[in-house]
Amino acid sequence: MQKQYIDMSQKLRIGVLRETKNPPDKRVPVTPSQVVKLTERFPDVEVFIQPSDIRCYTDEEYQYLDLNLKEDLNDCDILLGVKEVDPQTLIPEKTYMFFAHVAKKQPYNRGLLQEIIKKKIRLVDYEYLTDYNENRIVAFGHWAGIVGAYNGLRARGIRTDSFELKPAHQCRDMDEMFAGLKLVELKKKKILVTGGGRVAMGAMETLSQLNIREVTPEDFLNKEFDEPVLCRIDPQHYVKHKGGMEFNLQHFFKHPEEYESTFKPFTRVTDIFIACHYWDPKSPKFITKEDYLDPDFNITVIADVSCDVDGPIASTVRASTIADPFYGYNPETGEDERPFISPKNITVMAVDNLPGELPRNASSDFGLNLIDKVYPSLFGHDDTGMIERATIAKDGKLTERYAYLQNYLEGKE
Repeated sequence: MQKQYIDMSQKLRIGVLRETKNPPDKRVPVTPSQVVKLTERFPDVEVFIQPSDIRCYTDEEYQYLDLNLKEDLNDCDILLGVKEVDPQTLIPEKTYMFFAHVAKKQPYNRGLLQEIIKKKIRLVDYEYLTDYNENRIVAFGHWAGIVGAYNGLRARGIRTDSFELKPAHQCRDMDEMFAGLKLVELKKKKILVTGGGRVAMGAMETLSQLNIREVTPEDFLNKEFDEPVLCRIDPQHYVKHKGGMEFNLQHFFKHPEEYESTFKPFTRVTDIFIACHYWDPKSPKFITKEDYLDPDFNITVIADVSCDVDGPIASTVRASTIADPFYGYNPETGEDERPFISPKNITVMAVDNLPGELPRNASSDFGLNLIDKVYPSLFGHDDTGMIERATIAKDGKLTERYAYLQNYLEGKE
């Protein structure tokens, strides 16, 4: 495997960037207490924090632990952020690690990648830090599920005027948010969660605070209950092979175009739908525009944590924001409207940066994983190839693994 090329004969200087993307993101890649742990574990590393007035951890919290605050990070070797970095602030010939959102040819970040190539920056993308089996090593998905489910419940409370929950971002942390849920008495409703990964498990953690009964997909579809109930379903419950082949998860992942949706029965019995699934554009859709016009359509709230705009759930016509998380989907027009103005509309929550609502919890969890699973390879030798697999650009060009981005980089697609 290719070794880390940074000169280790002197202390490695790590800079923690001030977030520059709008709307602002309060998360950090390393918390104050984690900087202390990091330097204890890696004594040849120095950490410098760029001052910021928007972080969930204040400059004063870093200063209290006698940590280095430094505006100018030009002499740092590795620069750590969370979201995309403003191209104008990029320092040439450095190693950057953040969520770049370029590997899927996102058009809004083409300029960022072009500047990275121009300045011969080594870009390591958190999203593509994987083990040998291509499983992601660090992610915020669990926290997206935690907050997304909470927002779905909050929307239901506002819609029915039956209970009120404080916005998650106004809670100091998850403990305060969960304490509010303990006061909620949900009426006889059916809540559905799709997915089985980190995101879905986060949603289930939030819903567990309500102490409601979890039932099987069969009972969820066919039985009435005198209490609120919860059901989580995996792909075999919402798709089937067009040719009648017995369901195989790996085959579905590899050949999603060979499957058709069996989700419609769930739309007739579900009240609150919390979408936490991974969706491939070749996969069948969950809910089409026509489905919302079905007289038996029963869903009133959709918390689309996955937030695939113009994707599997037709009512997700746009992403919403932390400050303005809800909108109404008008089934007749297929367009979004102000939330809660008509009982005929579906209330949609489609915030695309949900972990930012609990930034202290999400940052702490994320930073701990970086220290345990990533920094040994990033600061030392990349013996497992983890860093190499996540390196999108280096020395003024795309790496071999990401060469497919060349046309995107050049604006040809």
